[in-house]
Amino acid sequence: MALEEICGLNKFGFMKGFDAQVKDWDQQQLQIATINLRNPYSLMAPPFENPAVNLPKILQQCNVRMEFDHGTTTLGFKYQGGVILCADSRATSGQYIGSQSMRKVVELTNYMLGTLAGGAADCVYWDRVLARECRLHELRYKSRMPVDAAARIMCNISTEYKGMGLAMGMMLAGCDDEGCKLIYVDSEGMRSHGSVFSVGSGSPYALGVLDTGYRWNLTDEEAYDLARRAIYHATSKDAYSGGIVRLYHINDKGWKNICNTDCNDLHDIFCEETTSNDDQAHLPCTSKAWIEQKLRHDNVQARVAAVTMEKV
Repeated sequence: MALEEICGLNKFGFMKGFDAQVKDWDQQQLQIATINLRNPYSLMAPPFENPAVNLPKILQQCNVRMEFDHGTTTLGFKYQGGVILCADSRATSGQYIGSQSMRKVVELTNYMLGTLAGGAADCVYWDRVLARECRLHELRYKSRMPVDAAARIMCNISTEYKGMGLAMGMMLAGCDDEGCKLIYVDSEGMRSHGSVFSVGSGSPYALGVLDTGYRWNLTDEEAYDLARRAIYHATSKDAYSGGIVRLYHINDKGWKNICNTDCNDLHDIFCEETTSNDDQAHLPCTSKAWIEQKLRHDNVQARVAAVTMEKV
């Protein structure tokens, strides 16, 4: 045995015992499974050729459903005071509520934030990779990573793993030398700049409120109220959204966590009935006073239409 070690013959596979071969095979498989610890962009892919094309066929043949249900509500919009990001905190798996304290606004750097929507594991993992890249960029170039560069990194990742089950839709918001930016990136490789975005199962309800109250010259307090109101109305109508409403404000000085408010507390605030004429313009659509005001408006519109038809 000593002569074999000196000559190096013990390194050949045919000279190893069965136990040693099994141990080497286990180590090799462990290295393959944990390759992302050395290279976070490299993940284990399905063990067959062209997984982006063949994986859907295999899933269909095996009657396996990978397009699982997602539930969340996140929003972001730009205005004259910077960028607002707001999100709920409920994590669901179908109809099961897994958590009521999920942090869906990720603090990437002191000047950049990201939101989570889609598969929790995908979003959390790739946001951590992006935060790592942002920090390495600061160490190498002594400057903060531009928001566009961060969005391109996420877009390239989404394109590389497109069709392999990646479920992710996120917003990146931050301020760099070119000003404040808001960018949407999803798992289909889409990258879009915009002023108003909402992502998740409750986004139609949130966008309805944003379309009504959004304008560029909002004050800070008006922007905070609009974001909280939009998320609240989404959580009141979407069963997959709820928990705590987290509100962030980003400007050229960095980001700031404005508040973390429970949806039940927002319900007490926005559904409080009032008889003041000044407050009726901002009533939530779930209050009794707003419904009475809407009915009076509809009656007037109906009378005007009836008179118009008679003249014709």
